[in-house]
Amino acid sequence: MTVKLSSSNLARLPAKVAGPKYDRSALKAGIVHFGVGNFHRSHQAVYLDDLFGTGEGHDWALIGAGVFEGEKIGRSKLEEQDWLTTVVEQDQGHMSARVTGAMIDFLTPGDAAAIIERLADPAIKIVSLTITEGGYFIDPASGKFNPAHPDIVADAQPGAVPKTVFGIILAGLLRRRADGIVPFTVMSCDNIPHNGHVTSDGVIGLARLIDEDLAKWVEDKVAFPNGMVDRITPATSDRERKILADDFGLEDNWPVFCEPFRQWVLEDHFTAGRPALEKVGVQFVKDVSPYELMKIRILNGGHATIAYPAGLMDIHFVHEGMQEPLVRAFLSKLEHDEIIPTVPPVPNTDLEDYYQLIERRFSNPKIGDTIRRLCLDGSNRQPKFIIPTIADRLKAGQGVAGLALESALWCRYCFGTTDSGAVIEPNDPSWDRMQATARAAKDDPKAWLAMEDIYGDVGRSPVFAEAFTHALKVLWAHGARETLTRYLAGKL
Repeated sequence: MTVKLSSSNLARLPAKVAGPKYDRSALKAGIVHFGVGNFHRSHQAVYLDDLFGTGEGHDWALIGAGVFEGEKIGRSKLEEQDWLTTVVEQDQGHMSARVTGAMIDFLTPGDAAAIIERLADPAIKIVSLTITEGGYFIDPASGKFNPAHPDIVADAQPGAVPKTVFGIILAGLLRRRADGIVPFTVMSCDNIPHNGHVTSDGVIGLARLIDEDLAKWVEDKVAFPNGMVDRITPATSDRERKILADDFGLEDNWPVFCEPFRQWVLEDHFTAGRPALEKVGVQFVKDVSPYELMKIRILNGGHATIAYPAGLMDIHFVHEGMQEPLVRAFLSKLEHDEIIPTVPPVPNTDLEDYYQLIERRFSNPKIGDTIRRLCLDGSNRQPKFIIPTIADRLKAGQGVAGLALESALWCRYCFGTTDSGAVIEPNDPSWDRMQATARAAKDDPKAWLAMEDIYGDVGRSPVFAEAFTHALKVLWAHGARETLTRYLAGKL
């Protein structure tokens, strides 16, 4: 017999499921969050739930928001269970479930007027974002905000109803300026280098298209703290729903399964106050850059390293990829030879210990994270997680054989078939372009590097072009397994 998740059933949750340790009816909204997906619900919402459980911060509850039609599906699932989420932590020999209640409402995605109205409310002091790497209108090659993007241009038109996150945020700030209300802080929780700066570039860049004085006001008055976030959180499928029902006796439309590990390092820069998250494990620092670079290069770069060879070998789960000796050894060699040496010292952190932690996390057999998820959206992720490392190695005159092989593996994956001939379904917002370019690169590898918006100067480097061309030709001639074997033996 299972219990259906809802507010009315919190008092009779199954014995193995923990519930909120506070009165949800007493919560008041202080944060509007764009992008209510699995990562947000396993990370920011959990930290807030922990804080509320201490008896503090009850005026910092979450309200969900979004701009895409597809987000209405998630909203509907959560509405049926009064915005509650079950978070299941899993690793080898450990599994625990808790119901979190930090979210108290979810505005209809795309309803700009209702969202702007809420953003104008003085009670809202933070607007946070997990809109993924592709949501920031960044030109991949320059790493800068692209003010010429059609969606941004549309939002800048006089009288336009904003359709982008930045447009809606700016409209909310405009209302607060007109009403004499202190502006809210805009807090990115996405895996992007200098995510606060990137967000401010977007909001200020859009403001500049509308009015230079408005842009200057945002620049002077609005805080955009940088932050590093980390918790491996796969997508939810029927597999996770069944485990929750079978093992815990709880029915949840949209549970979140994740690893026990979590980290949040945040700059203490807020315009209108913040919750006391340091009491529940958030690290507040003056400069998040060292932590951020470590995580993006070693963890996110590591994910990219194992993703494409495992994908070409028809490996389904991430932990299964780590059980394949060639994939695990490729990760270790590339990290130690080329990635970790580009990471500057991090306060109170041993980089080798951090790498060993990453290896253990990737090997977690319980998470159910998929290789396909790691392969997703390479056109946005590679310019952030891999290509800057290549650029640093080239500038220093250091070898790039392993990074060139990683790039060649990505190219080979985008061709659209595995080494066994199985079809790879579209797995990138720009899949048609990536596939067409990968097919051209089979005979002319430099066609791949000619994607200026992705590779920039790296694509013009003769040293990198030579290493990439060689790696791709070996991949096509011998497949991923033999190519990795040669690389690991120093014979590529």
